[in-house]
Amino acid sequence: MYVAPRAPSNEWNLWHQAPVDQLFDRLIEDLVICERVDPDRVYLMGYSAGGDGVYQLAPRMADRFAAASMMAGHPNDARPEGLRNLPFAIHVGGNDGAFDRNKVAAQWGVMLDALAQSDPGAYVHQVEVHAGKGHWMDREDASAVPWMAKYTRNARPQKVVWVQDDVTHPRFYWLAVDEPKQGQRIVAERQGQEINILDAPPALALRILLDDAMLDLDKDVRVTQQGKELFVGRVPRSKAVIERTLQDRYDPKAAFTAEVKVITAAAPVLAPAPTAPTAPAAPVADAPASSPH
Repeated sequence: MYVAPRAPSNEWNLWHQAPVDQLFDRLIEDLVICERVDPDRVYLMGYSAGGDGVYQLAPRMADRFAAASMMAGHPNDARPEGLRNLPFAIHVGGNDGAFDRNKVAAQWGVMLDALAQSDPGAYVHQVEVHAGKGHWMDREDASAVPWMAKYTRNARPQKVVWVQDDVTHPRFYWLAVDEPKQGQRIVAERQGQEINILDAPPALALRILLDDAMLDLDKDVRVTQQGKELFVGRVPRSKAVIERTLQDRYDPKAAFTAEVKVITAAAPVLAPAPTAPTAPAAPVADAPASSPH
């Protein structure tokens, strides 16, 4: 199934407006419920200003998609850190110099290479700069479709890197916050019965969503941050958690059965965020993104 939504606004900064994320959320929910689309096989791609949208939406909605592909767009102020668990392809014409799209795509390739090298097995990506092609790539970028189709969503990855954009979200994979704020960076990983918070704002109320596919809920669960124990004990299965996480997205494969609430350390030593080259100025949007299934 292929869905090409109309952009909800005609403004140049439409990808920085909350209704865009809400539109995609609702589209996915409706198609999962009404058309029995597999929520683990939803893919995102967009061309030109639609590519701008993929750069923006993929990192902040990575837990909704199995893979994403950007064609002929510009990232503006988007960051790639949230793509840790989302295979991401970039296609741009080698002669597509408007807004430095070709140069910025190459810069993102360097950033993704560095992230993948520092986190083995994560940040799966493909960057293709098509030699001799301009803004239109004569469909050479169509290779992105079979590349994306190789992947299915992992709704419960071992490690989550969550960086809030100017459009914020209260939940990302198995992490949730009640007061999302732009710029919040949370990094957490799980191993066995332990959840380790590697990076988070100080004194943050954080909810960790769990189920028996992630760990054994009949045994103690331990949550730590930089060696400090934030929680240890049994986490009961809860009908209320099942209902709430299902109502969040109507996604049966992203519903959880238990949660533990912690407050992060008052003054953690934050891990430095990866640095990247400065991107050129923002372009004017000229085409909507599409979300094929």
